[in-house]
Amino acid sequence: MSNKIDILTLILLFLGLPSFSHGWGVDGHLITCQIAQNLLTESAANAVKQLLPTFADDDLSSLCSWADKVKFKYPWSSPLHYIDTPDHLCNYNYDRDCKNENGDKGMCVSGAINNYTNQLLAYGSSFSSAYNLTESLLFLSHFIGDIHQPLHVGFTSDKGGNAIDVHWYTKKEVLHHVWDDDIIETAEERFYNSDVEQFVNAIRQNISGSWSDQVEKWQKCSYNKTSCPDVYATESITAACQWAYRNATEGSVLDDDYFLSRLPVVNLRLAEGGVRLAATLNRIFRQ
Repeated sequence: MSNKIDILTLILLFLGLPSFSHGWGVDGHLITCQIAQNLLTESAANAVKQLLPTFADDDLSSLCSWADKVKFKYPWSSPLHYIDTPDHLCNYNYDRDCKNENGDKGMCVSGAINNYTNQLLAYGSSFSSAYNLTESLLFLSHFIGDIHQPLHVGFTSDKGGNAIDVHWYTKKEVLHHVWDDDIIETAEERFYNSDVEQFVNAIRQNISGSWSDQVEKWQKCSYNKTSCPDVYATESITAACQWAYRNATEGSVLDDDYFLSRLPVVNLRLAEGGVRLAATLNRIFRQ
């Protein structure tokens, strides 16, 4: 299989066909990948450049929503964007939770991150031809963003907030979409002149400033692993219980009280996702 995305996939990508969202929306993924790309080592940046299609102009963030766009082409990938956990337990367990409706293990975002990390570790070896490493890179980059969206690791019965109808100020919405898009878009409009680049720069300033003492901890993986998605999933279900689900029941009106108290959580998860994506790619491509 080619290490570049096939032409049909590229055409379908730019047709802008609708996708069903599980994880950050377009701006959330763009922010995560822009943060990451700025933190890549030289060897990782070179590998990413080699794997990206030429039209991307070496910009990983321009394709970080690709995995959402190809769900119609790769229907098997849909359950790889999220994790369903038992209602109200507020914890995550890989053996219990990372499986699809048929009970197949590894069919969740945590298992997908492990899988595509392992595929990319073949880069430069005789085994690389077994995989489409461009797709592996784009799936991994997207899924590391997804797993940091708190409702991406949510309760089974409400489908991670997709079955909870709320009002975002005056707009009818589902809770999941509030965390995918609405908090980010409202912050951009209110604080950053509707400019996502200003939002990215603000998070970068926090990473090098007020969060600088936490960055090393975010980057680390235990047991010499290349990526640690189970850690990220545990953080997300904890944040979902403490922040996303709290005061957001069926029919709730979510306005400034909810927005201003949850925005710091969103900012932090975007920063952690970007730093960890870079750290993962740096470990994969360190040779």
